[in-house]
Formats: sequence, C-alpha cells, structure tokens
Amino acid sequence: MAHPKRKISKTRRDKRRTHYKAVAPQIATCSTTGEAHLYHRAHWHEGKLYYRGKVLIDNATEAEA
Repeated sequence: MAHPKRKISKTRRDKRRTHYKAVAPQIATCSTTGEAHLYHRAHWHEGKLYYRGKVLIDNATEAEA
C-alpha cells in the first residue's frame, strides 16, 4: 500500500487545494431588499449597508445629522 515518505504540511496541502473553486460566483438574493449580492458579503442598497437582511450602516441618517 502506498505510504507517504514525509508528512505534507497543512499549508502545502491547502495551497494545492486552492485551485478547486466554483466556476461562477454564487449569487444570493437579500430577503429584505431583494437585491442580488455575493454570499457572505455585505451590500449597499439605497444608502444603507445590509448583511444577512439587517442594516449595518445607514448613511441617510448620518448625512442629515
């Protein structure tokens, strides 16, 4: 049975595995705004920064103050 002569480090193994990625980026639709965005990324919509359907930053209120 084949057996490696030396241990391959986690870094070296992970470097090899970086080439296996999805062909096209995964697109999600925000449940609150209906805006299309990348998964696990915040997105701007009408002056507000949304992440997972919640407002993180509201520039509209900051501009008025």
